Amino acid sequence: MAVATYLDFEKPVADLEKRIAELEATGGATVEDEVGKLREKAEKQLEHIYTHLNAWQKTQVARHPERPHFMDYVGGLFEEFVELAGDRKFMNDDAILGGLARFRGKPVVVIGHEKGRDTQTRLKHNFGMGKPEGYRKAVRLMELAGRFSLPVIALVDTSGAFPGKGGEERGQAEALARAIEACLTLDTPMISVIVGEGGSGGAVALASGNKVLMMEHAVYSVISPEGAASILFHDAKRAKDTAEAMKITAQDLARFRIVDAVVTEPMGGAHRNPKDAIESVGDAIEAALATLAGMTPDDLRAQRKERFYAIGREGLA
Repeated sequence: MAVATYLDFEKPVADLEKRIAELEATGGATVEDEVGKLREKAEKQLEHIYTHLNAWQKTQVARHPERPHFMDYVGGLFEEFVELAGDRKFMNDDAILGGLARFRGKPVVVIGHEKGRDTQTRLKHNFGMGKPEGYRKAVRLMELAGRFSLPVIALVDTSGAFPGKGGEERGQAEALARAIEACLTLDTPMISVIVGEGGSGGAVALASGNKVLMMEHAVYSVISPEGAASILFHDAKRAKDTAEAMKITAQDLARFRIVDAVVTEPMGGAHRNPKDAIESVGDAIEAALATLAGMTPDDLRAQRKERFYAIGREGLA
């Protein structure tokens, strides 16, 4: 499947797919064989590229503008979604969305970051950078889930919480801490999925569940590679080197037991086949929820406690 936006390392595939499109436009049976050969070559090239991605390339894939976002997952996996807005204190934050829905027939609360798709929606959703009101809304929804014994599904995709003056004035750090506390003390099962970028406390605030899943080409880190390069080397252009050193890929984090499972993406990334990618995430969520079935609130809290205490203590050999 051709995509409108190619990443720099996808140029060999872009050239082949452009040639295929030109040949198909001419029509006629004489080009069918050549188109078939070019398609086969493009598929092999794509497979080679995506089985050898480095951390910086995965960062680019995680940020791809055509990658599925929160509302795409809501449309593909959830039924009867009813958005619940506002933190009941200050305002509604469009960077973090959530509400009640049915996931494969079962009632749940779903929460997540929405980045937006074009300039207008990106501005509306603040590029997925939640403000304090967004995280307080998430806390309100988690409390609602606990009250009605509903599982919580969180879809994480943010470069980080909003770092602006307004956020600091209204208690961004406290809001993040309260959201993490709400995750860890929740009475019901919580599944968090890193579907794109998992950046800093803005991600952790929704990724402190019983099970943390991560898509194959997502990234998850305490700071962006550019931010780390700027701090360490005073040069954001060294982001590629920093990304490698930071161990931000799903494969690294699964080895460190920071995430529990890696969700396979379609060849060429989720942006090439959003429908299959969304379905794979749904299957992984369903499987994770099944492992938590029958656990009491005390069991769920104890499981979260042990899960996070174990990070950095074992499985690093």
